[in-house]
Amino acid sequence: MHKDYACSRQHILDTAAPIIQGKGFAAVGLAEILQAAGVPKGSFYHYFKSKEAFGQALLESYFDSYLSRLQAILTDCHGGTAAQRLMRYWQLWVETQSAEGTEHKCMVVKLGAEVSDLSDPMRQALAQGTAQVIRQLRDCVDEGIADGSLPADLDAAQTAQSLYELWLGATMLTKVRRDRSALETALRTTQLLLRLPPQPAA
Repeated sequence: MHKDYACSRQHILDTAAPIIQGKGFAAVGLAEILQAAGVPKGSFYHYFKSKEAFGQALLESYFDSYLSRLQAILTDCHGGTAAQRLMRYWQLWVETQSAEGTEHKCMVVKLGAEVSDLSDPMRQALAQGTAQVIRQLRDCVDEGIADGSLPADLDAAQTAQSLYELWLGATMLTKVRRDRSALETALRTTQLLLRLPPQPAA
């Protein structure tokens, strides 16, 4: 793929992401995205075959970025045990998903229900991306079992899936309630599921 083409395509995706995070997928027109990106209106189909293909690419781009950040958080370059790195991730989740604005907000929560009913390719992008997130979490739980920071009898795959589903649900409730109570409950529940001592109150 030509470098300029790839850069322009990614620029459209990066520009569109916060707009769609704020308004949803169906509510945002192509003209609004292209105007914000400073791209001529007639050139959209040079980069994407359809709005559905654009949506699929948007989700794939989101997961590429998210998985890179997740790997950085969960790998031992930050130091500490695997359990400490895992809890660092959940604490960061509380902070990002309860903050104002759209930066680093969960696109799975924002678009999951909407686009899964609209587009099977977009649903598949969500399914594949979330499966990769769960695999990274599973690997960290496995590390915790190996380094002794997590109980040896934990089922890593089941634990990772249960925790991710817990946090997605808590994030949805955070949007409904407009407070962080569900995320704080998820954090306490995570400590119980991992059988870790409660963290001291801030």
